[in-house]
Amino acid sequence: MEERRVYLDNNATTPLHPKVQEALKKAMHIYGNASSYHSFGREAAQRIDEARENTASFIGAKPGEIIFTGSGSEANNTVLNIFSWTCAREEYCFPGGKELITSEIEHPCIMETSKCLHARGTQVAYIPVDEYGRINMKALKGTISSSTGLISIMLANNEIGTLQDIREVSRIAHKNDVLVHTDAVQAMGKIPVDVNDLKVDFLSMSGHKIYGPKGVGVLYVRKGTPFCPLIRGGHQEQGRRAGTENTLGITGLNAAVCTCRDEMNEYVPLIRKMRDALRFGIEERIPDIRINSHPAECLPNTLNVSFDGAEGESILLYLDLEGIAVSTGSACSSGSLDPSHVLLATGLEPEQAHGSIRFSLGRENTEEDIGYVLKKLPPIIEKIRGMSAAYGEQT
Repeated sequence: MEERRVYLDNNATTPLHPKVQEALKKAMHIYGNASSYHSFGREAAQRIDEARENTASFIGAKPGEIIFTGSGSEANNTVLNIFSWTCAREEYCFPGGKELITSEIEHPCIMETSKCLHARGTQVAYIPVDEYGRINMKALKGTISSSTGLISIMLANNEIGTLQDIREVSRIAHKNDVLVHTDAVQAMGKIPVDVNDLKVDFLSMSGHKIYGPKGVGVLYVRKGTPFCPLIRGGHQEQGRRAGTENTLGITGLNAAVCTCRDEMNEYVPLIRKMRDALRFGIEERIPDIRINSHPAECLPNTLNVSFDGAEGESILLYLDLEGIAVSTGSACSSGSLDPSHVLLATGLEPEQAHGSIRFSLGRENTEEDIGYVLKKLPPIIEKIRGMSAAYGEQT
């Protein structure tokens, strides 16, 4: 019996890089509070300072523009929530209006926060997307008004991998004196990300998407941009995010950032080649499918496919029995039985959205993995379709 374990759910989370594991082991003895002045505290503070410098360099920022958070979701929540506040200190308040513009395919942490802000009285506008998830720039221009204060558009979609032209978003926004935030969590480690190139005012990233530990994220805030802390208390992170720093997590993030910086140019082309081989193999072997990822403007590791007549959860479970891990959508919303809001926004019918699978490759995948998937997937789809009366009537 052929047994193999193939992990194709790297957009949900990534395994720890061996160098990250080693860095974490070596840092286990560092337990001092980075706010303390004694040698134990200074040792922890030194690790955090080093991580701040390397993280800033990785995205073209300055160390003082980096805030360590507990996750990418916290970083995203911070920007959206403080945008809607009126602060006691006037210099902390966002300039301009209090309308938020975002897209119809953002990560759940943006979508849910936007709903809460709307319930509290904040105006929220959602920009539509095309069949591959690219936002409509004409609609964006037409939506901006004197009330608009912030635009939050993700750099890369977590479900379909589609990339947005954030440089153009920033150009349009800044022309109208509007601030820009981008959720770059899925883009980091897969494509080059430079805040000076993107011209954004805020950017979010997460450690566990780049082969680092869970429980640590980053928020970039461009120097001079108004910022009011979401979590108040002590003076940590230059008074911008209270709470004793997660020294071990930040150390792991530092190692992950450094390995991504050093290895991206080597592993990304290999991942893209395998992703393309998977796509072509599926197209050759399985009829009645739809590729939901953008053919060109897409993350090099992501492929989202709809299989007519086959339900996504069934495909996932049958593949899991063969040792293959995939996803039916965002890991943060996969507990829901509702069809993906991302795929519905691209124009798919609910039945098509329910029959979609996300394959997201990582640095540990091999060509043999892809061959194994292409061997196991076609008979699984055929089996599921054979049990579907609706598919039989269509064919």
